[in-house]
Amino acid sequence: MSTPSNLTSSTPTSELTSGGASPTKVFLIDDHALFRKGVGQMIEADPAFRVVGEAASGSEGLLLAPPLQPDVVLIDLNMKGLNGIETLRRFKTESSLQARFVVLTVSDAEDDLLEALRAGADGYLLKDMEPEDLCASLKKVISGMTVIQDSLTEVLKQALLEPRTRKADDDVALTDREQEILQCLADGLNNKTIARKLGISDTTVKVHIKHLLSKLKLTSRLEAAVWAHRKK
Repeated sequence: MSTPSNLTSSTPTSELTSGGASPTKVFLIDDHALFRKGVGQMIEADPAFRVVGEAASGSEGLLLAPPLQPDVVLIDLNMKGLNGIETLRRFKTESSLQARFVVLTVSDAEDDLLEALRAGADGYLLKDMEPEDLCASLKKVISGMTVIQDSLTEVLKQALLEPRTRKADDDVALTDREQEILQCLADGLNNKTIARKLGISDTTVKVHIKHLLSKLKLTSRLEAAVWAHRKK
């Protein structure tokens, strides 16, 4: 079985659980109760984590997760009703929850992977991964990394480098601040790290990223990062 790899990385932040620190809070969204129970037990076997809640559907997760303020939300992709992609989009657009979102699924389809990342996923892992790799991957996600199942990284690379109908505008004029933000995205930094580095607020970072993606005619920070690397 393949192991997860780090697509992009950043300097670990203070949020990463270490000895004596509060455990990382995890929320599970999956429509299979047996799977939720098994994954929950596996995660809580590591003292660095605590499962604070679970939901059997995307709609239930949107309702139950925000009050619990989890650090990480694990989302299944193929669920009845609201699927994982739409659930993720709604978390990003309708919720103030500041969490890292990881898709945990059986699907290794290119389209599902790309849609999840465009929707804002911070990780994409397969349910057939080795149990000991799950917590290791979650720790990387908490530290600011984007973690992709190793078997899918080449698929992702090729998909993002292929010519597509919707292309970024190569001639767009970016402000100095937007260029700084773009470089931070290319370096794999998360919003909190970017805010600290540039001396601005998380909210301001989000606004700059939104404007940047609009200018470049892109839909995700990952696409912006790939575009930045191709322009070098």
